[in-house]
Order: sequence, then C-alpha cells, then structure tokens
Amino acid sequence: VISTMHGISSSSQQVADIINVIDSIAFQTNILALNASVEAARAGEQGRGFAVVASEVRNLASRSAEAAKEIKRLIDASTAQVNEGSQLVEKAGATMREVVGSVRRVTDIMDEISAASQEQSAGIEQVNQAVAQMDEVTQQNAALVQEASAAASSLEEQAERLEGVVAAFRLEQGSERRQPALATPPPRGELLRPQLTSKPKSKAAASAEQEWEAF
Repeated sequence: VISTMHGISSSSQQVADIINVIDSIAFQTNILALNASVEAARAGEQGRGFAVVASEVRNLASRSAEAAKEIKRLIDASTAQVNEGSQLVEKAGATMREVVGSVRRVTDIMDEISAASQEQSAGIEQVNQAVAQMDEVTQQNAALVQEASAAASSLEEQAERLEGVVAAFRLEQGSERRQPALATPPPRGELLRPQLTSKPKSKAAASAEQEWEAF
C-alpha cells in the first residue's frame, strides 16, 4: 500500500509537470495569436481573414490555458491528498509494524507460557510419583511395624516362658541348697579331741556330732 501511494504521488507530480508544459504552450500560442492579429491589422483588407484565424487561435489558447490551470489546480489538490494519504499510510505502516512486533512478543510469551506449563506438568508428575513412592514406603513401614509388633509380642511371650523356666530352675536349685549335706568323718586322732570354740555350733555340725556319738 505504501509503495502504491508513493507511485500515485509520483504520477501526480508528473501530470502536474505536463500541465505546466501545456500552460506554457498555451501562453506562447496566445502571444503568437496576438502578434498575428497585429500583423493582420497592418495588412488591412488582405489580412482580415488571417486576423479572424488569429483571434480564434488566441481564444483556443486562452481556453487551453484556463483548462490547464483548472487541471493543475485539481492535480495540486490530488497531490496534496495523495501526500496526506502517504503520510497516513506511513503512520499505518508504522502502526502495523508495531502490531506485528507486539504479536511476535505475544507469540514469544505464549511459547514461554507453554514451556512453563510443560515444565509445571512435568514437576506435578514428579510430585505425583514422589507421593506414590511415599505412599508405598508408608505402606511398607506399616507392614514392618506390624511385623515388628508381632515379633515384639512373640519375644515377650518367649521372655515370659524363659522367665518361668528360670524361676523353676531357681526353685529347684534353692531346694537342693536347703538339703543337709553329709559331714565327712574326722580323722581318728581327732575323735576324742574336745572342740574349744566360743562360737555357737551350727545345726549341721551338731547333727554330725550326734551321729558320731551314736556311732
């Protein structure tokens, strides 16, 4: 559009130049017709016909000059309008270039938004996978806790059994310790030796002496 408007403006200028040439030719023709009228007046009766032709030529030259002036005025108005149109087209072109630049920037922003959305989707997918893994680990931990609880219960039961066995063993060992032990007979040389001691005799020693005395 801009190049077309420039072409119209250039063509209008060329037409204006042509009108100027036509106006110049009409002016020169008018001068020649005026000179011919003067020469016809000098010739008298013989130049009367030539004077009529010169007058008509002068009228045609005047009409051509007027037409050329009118055409020039119209061409000037058209040229002014074309120039205004060219300026408007220039502004429109600048605006269109700005619009194109804005559209490109919007396209770039949309591409960035699309890339960010894809990254966000990938991040959400990773978060979902992590949550699923955490859920699986939680379930595994719950199963391990149940197993540990069952093992603790089993260990507690075994500990109670072991405690019962140990208690029974202690009771048996205590009863064995409470049974009187058989005293060994003293040597013969010491049978009639009196026992001089200030400490009281134990029950086991007294029983042993009674047995020896009975023997």
